[in-house]
Amino acid sequence: MTAITPARPRARTTHPQFAAPSDRAFDAALADWRAQGLVGIDEVGRGPLAGPVCAAAVMLPVQFDATLGRDSKAVSARARPGLAQRVEQEARAWSIAWASVEEIDRMNILHATELAMRRALQALLDQPGLDGPVPCALIDGNRVPPIQDLARSAFAVVKGDARVPEIGAASVLAKVARDTLMARYDDAFPGYHFAAHKGYGTRAHQAALAQLGPCEIHRRSFAPVRALCS
Repeated sequence: MTAITPARPRARTTHPQFAAPSDRAFDAALADWRAQGLVGIDEVGRGPLAGPVCAAAVMLPVQFDATLGRDSKAVSARARPGLAQRVEQEARAWSIAWASVEEIDRMNILHATELAMRRALQALLDQPGLDGPVPCALIDGNRVPPIQDLARSAFAVVKGDARVPEIGAASVLAKVARDTLMARYDDAFPGYHFAAHKGYGTRAHQAALAQLGPCEIHRRSFAPVRALCS
């Protein structure tokens, strides 16, 4: 398994690498993988000081509206829920999974994120008609999580949420799911304003942390929170 990066293709390997998103070989590979069953995987919530990390997996139909695979960062906060609903209605299959704050603190954010991604792919495979490993999984970023038993081929795609529609669709589902959860935490833990910053380390969030101290959804393995616990 290897990463697809925006650089010159290297020498031929078992899993070829591709150059820019417009590269013909990359486009042809996407079309071939999609016909077989292509799953895009993305995560949201690696950087925040609070809350779980969320991952989503999406398999789009062979033919789909291009707007269905837009990167969540290219869609306004107001438009994302509607787009997420469309993805859920029009995708061949989709799933959302999580890694908890406790898991993040126990195993570190990288491994917890990979766990959430694996859970998302496993949840997708648990759906009717999707038994066995998927033909191909493309993961946003530069690392392939431990999913060798769940996908016959797997590639990490740098900036994949903007390059691969399936990953873009997954980014929207994960973003909407996590933002919705953080809005609920805003009600459960008043004073931290989680609905506004989604747990990220903004000045307002760090000021609330200094005043109130960490709550139960803060990541104590993250330095700004750990400093207040010592």
